[in-house]
Amino acid sequence: MIPRIVAQIAFALALPLFCATAYAQSWPTRTVRLVLSQPPGSSPDILARLLAERLSRQWGQSVVVENRAGGQNIIGAQTAARAAADGYTFYYATTAALVVNVYTFKSLPYDPRKDFVPVTMIGLSPFVLAVNPAVPANTLPELIAYAKSNPEKLNIATEGTKTLSGLLTDMIGATGGVKIVHVPYNGVQPGILDTIAGRTLATVQSSTALSSHLKRGALRPIAVSFPKRVTGLEQVPTLGETWPGFQYVGWHGLAAPTGTPEEAIRRFARDLDALLKEPEVAARLVEFGVVPEGGTPEAMGEFLRQEHVRWSKLVKEIGVVPE
Repeated sequence: MIPRIVAQIAFALALPLFCATAYAQSWPTRTVRLVLSQPPGSSPDILARLLAERLSRQWGQSVVVENRAGGQNIIGAQTAARAAADGYTFYYATTAALVVNVYTFKSLPYDPRKDFVPVTMIGLSPFVLAVNPAVPANTLPELIAYAKSNPEKLNIATEGTKTLSGLLTDMIGATGGVKIVHVPYNGVQPGILDTIAGRTLATVQSSTALSSHLKRGALRPIAVSFPKRVTGLEQVPTLGETWPGFQYVGWHGLAAPTGTPEEAIRRFARDLDALLKEPEVAARLVEFGVVPEGGTPEAMGEFLRQEHVRWSKLVKEIGVVPE
């Protein structure tokens, strides 16, 4: 009798583990949806579709990208947050949606910290301060000196005042002690094109967005916001080389609606981490100005915690008022 009871208890204790393992091994059994806050053809969209195509082949199930662009990433984030937490909807997230919006909006229709759980980091996206080739400055100190000698002449194009490029531009002006004319646009490309045409003298954008323009010499890079020099832009100093400790990066990551089965999260994180380590995939990310990361859900969770600390401090330093 006692051995039978012991066996029953052992079976009962092992059953949840067995079920979890079986779920992880069988998942996915149907289409997996990646919600994206950016429009078709954008750099995050291109990268999301690259990863989706590779994972579809690996899993034998479709991985589809659903574009829900607009509203400073709010539309896409809200869509993903309200999705069924069944392991078949994930959010291809960027810095704004899960961190920055908390400090630039008075209220949000979703809670980045309560409505999502981390899955894995995809990659880091440095920002680049670039100028029209006619600007008489090749380094950040020279550009700051030019701005001081020509008050309010240095105008810098960004994708919007409360976007990453807009906030970084204000931070550059504050740190350099110069008056910058901030020219916000509704989107990335208009500001880049106006800087190439000379209607603005400089622009601050992600390396992903600027990559092709820098390669053909349409714009000249002055500094990157990464902690170290960036592959493909090795000759370009970091902002921290002029202002020690100054770093500012965007990122791509994967999150899931809170309540998503842990087994699905673990499987997705493991397979995506392995995919990002493949030389061909890593090279494609670097080509788009993204430094591949990968890692565990716990690592991404700690990264997000540090991001909130950093952004909370940054917005106070430049006097951002939530709207």
